[in-house]
Amino acid sequence: MITRSTHIVDGLLALRSARAAAAMGGAIGREILTLPLLAGRLVGGFTTPAGTDVLYPAIQAALAAGGFQDIADIAGLPGMPRAVLQSLDSVWRTDLDLASLAHEAARFHDLALIEARIRESIPATHLLPRDLRDAAVKRANHARRLLGSVTLAGIVEVDPVWRPLLTAIVRVTDLSWDMPDGVEQPWFGGAIRKCAAPGPTQISAEASADPKSEVVEALRWARRLLSTGQVKAEDIAIAATSTQDWDDHFLAYARSAALPVHFSHGVPALSTADGQTCAALADILVKGLTQERVWRLIRRLPARPFARSLPEDWFAGIPRGAALRTLDQWREALTAARPRRAAAEPAEQTLLPILDLLARGPEAGSEAGTRLLSGASLTMWEEALRSAPPHAIALSLQALRVADQREPANSVVWCPASQLVSCPRPFTRLLGFTSRSWPRSDHDDPLIPHHMLERRKLHPVSTAERDRLHFEIIRAQSREQLVLSRAQRNARGGQLSPSTLWPGDLVVHKRDRVPEHAFSEADRLLARARDAGQLAHVRQAQLCWRNWQWRADLTAHDGLSNANHPAIEAALMRVQSTTSLQRLLRDPLGFVWRYALGWRSARQESDPLELDPTSFGELVHELISGAISALEPTPGFARASADEIDAAIEGSSAAILAAWPLQRSVPPSILWRHTVTEAARRTAKGLASDDPVRSDTRSWTEVPFGQIDPVAEQVPWEATLAVPIEPTGLVFGGRMDRLDIRATGDAARITDYKSIKPPPRAQRITLGQGRELQRVLYAIAVRTLLPEVRTVVARLIYLADDPATFELKGDELDDAVTHATGYLSAATAILRSGRIAPRWEKDAFYDDMRLALPADRETYLRRKASEFRAANQQLNKLWSAST
Repeated sequence: MITRSTHIVDGLLALRSARAAAAMGGAIGREILTLPLLAGRLVGGFTTPAGTDVLYPAIQAALAAGGFQDIADIAGLPGMPRAVLQSLDSVWRTDLDLASLAHEAARFHDLALIEARIRESIPATHLLPRDLRDAAVKRANHARRLLGSVTLAGIVEVDPVWRPLLTAIVRVTDLSWDMPDGVEQPWFGGAIRKCAAPGPTQISAEASADPKSEVVEALRWARRLLSTGQVKAEDIAIAATSTQDWDDHFLAYARSAALPVHFSHGVPALSTADGQTCAALADILVKGLTQERVWRLIRRLPARPFARSLPEDWFAGIPRGAALRTLDQWREALTAARPRRAAAEPAEQTLLPILDLLARGPEAGSEAGTRLLSGASLTMWEEALRSAPPHAIALSLQALRVADQREPANSVVWCPASQLVSCPRPFTRLLGFTSRSWPRSDHDDPLIPHHMLERRKLHPVSTAERDRLHFEIIRAQSREQLVLSRAQRNARGGQLSPSTLWPGDLVVHKRDRVPEHAFSEADRLLARARDAGQLAHVRQAQLCWRNWQWRADLTAHDGLSNANHPAIEAALMRVQSTTSLQRLLRDPLGFVWRYALGWRSARQESDPLELDPTSFGELVHELISGAISALEPTPGFARASADEIDAAIEGSSAAILAAWPLQRSVPPSILWRHTVTEAARRTAKGLASDDPVRSDTRSWTEVPFGQIDPVAEQVPWEATLAVPIEPTGLVFGGRMDRLDIRATGDAARITDYKSIKPPPRAQRITLGQGRELQRVLYAIAVRTLLPEVRTVVARLIYLADDPATFELKGDELDDAVTHATGYLSAATAILRSGRIAPRWEKDAFYDDMRLALPADRETYLRRKASEFRAANQQLNKLWSAST
């Protein structure tokens, strides 16, 4: 015959562990419940304790209804539902009657009003704790038939709200309490069975560098226990009073170690794939549309209900760098990309309604979740919306935790000490033994501070007393081994003092110590240097370090390579641009990295508040090009009036204002308009201050040469012809900022625009240490492509502040061409020799690959200065020149 019995436990860890133990032990007829579930079992009729899924919406509705005397000004704040639930939970646990306190303070009147509204709005089968308790007490006479004998297993403390229920049950059926030593509950009327515990056979204390090191040492300890073959994962527990300082480290390291670690309190929702889907949706709703955010969301969406209906080529033809901040920009981009898609209409018909929904912002959060999410991601999204207003959805997601996929019955457990105390394990490690954590100090309730209601009425047991009691119980019931751990410094480097519970003797673990038992492959390689040295990438890293730090000569890790290396030859044989030739002169090693190895510097800011200098220069150049193109050939830039030039600049600005957001990332709307206005101002000043030319002069902008494909625009030469640079063997192509040619064809003027501030007018600029190479190269191109031109003038115009012009012509230009070709020949000779070295470059614009050099770059360059200077000897004169 099956004997019915009920075991009452406290906490999710104890609930799951006890149910697993009962199943494995074949305890048929035993029911494992918590006290709220016990009350629901007695009430029957599918009655359950009201959970957050019904309480949060009810609290939000109660706050929205208004009519408060004291909290009216803060009722709409984002954190208010959470604060109200925290305060009400404390009131309910302590069994306080808010209605009787309403006359003492307006705050209690408001909380009583909220409680009454909650009670009215939640479903009839969901009851508040006091209501559930009262209903259960009325049916306590059915306890023997429904529950059998009842045992409180491992519970340390019973909240006052449930004590009347236990008092009623003890009159009907057998009620006992397996009470740990040190716990006294004089109100309890049932049988008490004291659980004597001899304590651990081994106690030790260990100090680590910081919380992350504590996690590393804890996992090493767990791995060592498991490696004996005599300790099972379900016998090991790691706990702290509050887990947030260690959660992220445990999550990362446990995965890399492949250790079965169960988070009894749940893992952060944002650490899961479904949580990241919710985060991507929240990011768009709160911050607005951008292409980057839309891509992130669509990549993560589940197949149903939306992602499967989106055509696979929906993105074809949309420039990847375009910001696309508004629905209109998305509509224009999708329309322009129709020829690139297999079917033009489906992508727009499917995507645009969703983008319209997302553009409405947080208020559309509920509908957006329903139309885009499903399964676990939809559950998380709805839970996050319940606990906070839509505008605070991001904060709600950060606080949300979800159950992990492991069972405590076969896993090492990481949990709060409050859960471990009800479900102790033989091998226990307690973290965070600092003065702030063991024990913790009390904090006022967010809505019921101490001056309004005495703290001990709201919380009969202080946090410090509870932490001390939990420590004593855990220490007594850890039968085999107890390890106490503390960090010497916090994550920010601040020193931490030990807890008053900390023993005098301890073992200090250095952060870089060699462990006896490694917890992961990376940790094993740290412990076994010989094994690590057998890995190719480790050997290369060690060799690189030695070459950088110990050797003063030029090595392969500094830039030394084989002479006439095929990759370098291929980079030199390609059609160069003025940018690549400039890098070749300024930084030969950087040229190899960029064009022979294909390295790219990372762009960190995908959503800029301002254009970087390079992009702003491109903006100014495009404005100049658009304005001059609008004036050519009629009426002609040379013959245009000031009003016509201003109108052309205004038209070019309007076109760029609309076009650039569809092509690249630009600042937000207001800042973008200001940026274009500033660029137009500089353009107008530069063109207005330009030297006058003969009326028969024809002007071109962005003049192409050396192009791979033919161009549609009219240019004064064959645009596919590349220009050789004799005697270097290099050929180059590109686009000239501006070219003016007389109608007679015997004179040409080249203009290279700079959007930055000009140097002093007294300063001569020829090559500018290689920075101002473009106009000299353009002069070579004009002389090659237009041999009939006898006179060439190469200008450099700075547009910021007062425009300034620097010209090269006649013998001065001839000397500049001679010097440029000579230095380019020297640079190619350096590359082909294989003796390539870094240079001391202080110009951040040309140092975009800073990460490829040692972190202490200055010391490294000083150590090898003589070798590097010798390798770059042929270019040192250029780099030190004043012009």
